[in-house]
Amino acid sequence: MPANLRPADFSFRLVLMAAALVVAGLLFWELRHLLLLVFAAVLLAIALTAFTQLIKDSLGTGWALSLLVATLVIAAAAAGFSFLLGSRIAGEITQLAERAPELAVSVGNWLGLEDPLEWLEQQAGRVFRNFSLLSEISGLSTVIYSGLIQTFLVVAGAIYLAARPRTYRQGFLKLLPHRWRSEAAKVIASATGALRVWLLGQFLAMITVGLATTLGLLALGIPSAIALGFLAGVLEFVPYVGAVLSAAPAIALGLVEGPTRALLVLGLYFAIQQAEGLLLAPLIQRKAVDLAPALAIFAIVAFGIVFGPMGVVLAAPLTVLSVVLVKTLWLQEGGDRSGAEAQAERADLESSAGS
Repeated sequence: MPANLRPADFSFRLVLMAAALVVAGLLFWELRHLLLLVFAAVLLAIALTAFTQLIKDSLGTGWALSLLVATLVIAAAAAGFSFLLGSRIAGEITQLAERAPELAVSVGNWLGLEDPLEWLEQQAGRVFRNFSLLSEISGLSTVIYSGLIQTFLVVAGAIYLAARPRTYRQGFLKLLPHRWRSEAAKVIASATGALRVWLLGQFLAMITVGLATTLGLLALGIPSAIALGFLAGVLEFVPYVGAVLSAAPAIALGLVEGPTRALLVLGLYFAIQQAEGLLLAPLIQRKAVDLAPALAIFAIVAFGIVFGPMGVVLAAPLTVLSVVLVKTLWLQEGGDRSGAEAQAERADLESSAGS
């Protein structure tokens, strides 16, 4: 207790601090989904800012024009991919959906179920017993509509953040007490750098896994190989869980052809994941943060419990951020950056605020 405070005053301050912590915790719990959307926007803004900086350095244009070019390039790439492979992927996904009963029978027979379709109907009946068809359709449309709105908010927020990153950074720092601002700036710089490297490595991993899976499934003669490869690449963003989810339909298709084909598909996915873990993951971890497998798995479970499905999707970058915060604030490992790194960080911030 400070010497200049009476016991009553000190107790009163403790009560106020405890009440403030409780209110902050309740506010965080109520706004946890909004905070997750903000984090997703920040994550996308980091990637967009890095790409914008690359264009700015290459073309020598101003920040606003470089951001416009970066946004148009990304939009054109997405439109080109949709034009070239969108209809093919959509058609193969439709074929997978049509073959779902056949796949269910194959998997059920392999598991020893007498009537897999009847078992699935019973399980579905238990889930939807208390809901009418109209309410289910209404609920599904609401989910889709909400997802579209949230996606729009994340993309729009990311563009605004990338347009003037230094303005938002300085505005956040001004909300903190003056004595905390220097340390907070170091934390922001460390977290931004780690997430930027992690995003780049994850993007490369997603492309590599998607292409390798597609080529491997085509070589094995598995139907809908392009759709399954696309699914594997997208779900690579979610460590461990994504690999299992992407492998399940491919193995089920293999079971239709026989146990040997299913084992070959399983071996293909296992080999790709092992190669990715041995070649790409160490590079990402060496440049960003070292995420132990057990830590990543439990983080997925924890963030899924707190935030739901979106927490599972963003579990990996949230874990990267958490590790950086622990190292910087608790272990004091983030404050010893070299002068060159600090100067590069300042130059990046100044250039990004150029317009």
